[in-house]
Amino acid sequence: MDGVLFINLGTPQAPTVRAVRRYLREFLMDGRVIDIHPVARFFLVHFIIAVFRAPKSARAYQSIWSESGSPLMVHSLALTEAVSQKLGDRVKVAMAMRYGQPSIETALTQLRDCRQITVVPLYPQYASASTGSVLQRLYEVAARDLVVPHLSVVPAFYDHPGFVDAWVANIKHKLQPEDHLLLSFHGLPAHQQPCTPCDQRGPCVDSGAKQSCYRAQCYASALAIATSLNLRQSQWSVAFQSRLGRAEWIRPYTDELIDALPARGVKRVVVACPSFVADCLETLEEIGLRGRDAFFAAGGERFELVGCLNATAQWVDAVTTLVRSTSATSD
Repeated sequence: MDGVLFINLGTPQAPTVRAVRRYLREFLMDGRVIDIHPVARFFLVHFIIAVFRAPKSARAYQSIWSESGSPLMVHSLALTEAVSQKLGDRVKVAMAMRYGQPSIETALTQLRDCRQITVVPLYPQYASASTGSVLQRLYEVAARDLVVPHLSVVPAFYDHPGFVDAWVANIKHKLQPEDHLLLSFHGLPAHQQPCTPCDQRGPCVDSGAKQSCYRAQCYASALAIATSLNLRQSQWSVAFQSRLGRAEWIRPYTDELIDALPARGVKRVVVACPSFVADCLETLEEIGLRGRDAFFAAGGERFELVGCLNATAQWVDAVTTLVRSTSATSD
């Protein structure tokens, strides 16, 4: 029997201060996420961020939590079940979170009887703090067993036709001819970009940078989506969200652009977040609630958030194709 392992970021077990604080400590103590001296990171996370940010984050989670639980968990489980049905009984499919539960350890235990495992980090664009962290932890856990499983990893799929087409299908349901499309990607500290620092004023012009540069891959995703939608350059923008602290992050910033668009004459905006495959705090609360309020406060007239790919039929088909192509390559 073969196995498939989906891995996403993670979520608190409950929208409470205690649960969020526990989650933040695990998440932010990752040296690939906050890449400073371990002692400085410990004091920053445990005595500043976890203390002061947890109550605010708990309120944010409460605003999006459903009876079924965390949206990220709900959608991740739905995707796992749908792909499992597509692949059939001869393939065992499990889901794990990098931080929180179900853990990578738990998922690998579920797949222990599989002769090979296809791993799908659910991050379209590669970054050290996301895919890099997932793979480091995966290999550490897998290496503990006497028999180390054969692992095949689906690479970054930022421009894969199935990924692009699934986003285009979602956006078409929301986008009207007079709307402006804002493609908002998760941000990263600028120094975490592995290539030569750019001026960040436009798309990366180095075609080779897409092999390793998160920002270049984000722009490649955006261009593929906008091209498929037949949008003119003036009809869409790219920005980066979720920055933390005072350090310089990759630009432009989503919150600043949302505030500025109405003054530029853009009164109607549709926002999609193609660095996320499942709706979560960053899409539903940061963009769908706070971003929406900020846009209207700045003079906007129409604001629509496009739902993530979640477990839509087109995305399930695309993920199944990614899994099968990677499995075939490893045979």
